[in-house]
Amino acid sequence: MKIQEKIKNQIFNQEFEFQASRSSGPGGQNVNKVNTKVTLRFNVPNSIFLEAEEKSILMEKLGNKLDSEGNLIIQSQEKRSQIQNKEITIRKFYDLLLKAFQKKKIRKVTKPGKAAIEERLKEKKRISEKKKYRGKDW
Repeated sequence: MKIQEKIKNQIFNQEFEFQASRSSGPGGQNVNKVNTKVTLRFNVPNSIFLEAEEKSILMEKLGNKLDSEGNLIIQSQEKRSQIQNKEITIRKFYDLLLKAFQKKKIRKVTKPGKAAIEERLKEKKRISEKKKYRGKDW
C-alpha cells in the first residue's frame, strides 16, 4: 500500500498515544480546571504500518521534531475542547506526513531572456549616470 493511501485512510490512528494536560490557551477559569491541551505521540521506529524506507525518510526529514526515542510529538491547545484539540493534532500529523513524503520539484536551469538582459543593462546605465552626476563641486 502506498504512503498516500495510508495517509488518506488514516491507518496510523491505531498507533497514536494521546496525553491530556492543562492548557495555557483560551478558556478563562476553565483552563485551571480542565485538561484541554492534547499531546499526540507517534513512535516512528516501532510503527507497524511504515516500511523501513519510509521510516528512514521520516527520521531524516522530521529529525528536529523527534525526541531521542524517535517519537513524533505534536501538541494543540488552540480550542477550549479536548476533542477539538485532538482532531487538530491528528490533522497536523497527517499534514506533516504529506509534506514529508512530497517529492521535491527539480529546478530546470534557464537563461534570462533578451528583454530581462536589456532591462538589467538599462538599470545599470541609469544608476551609473546618477552616480556620475553626483558632483563634488561645492
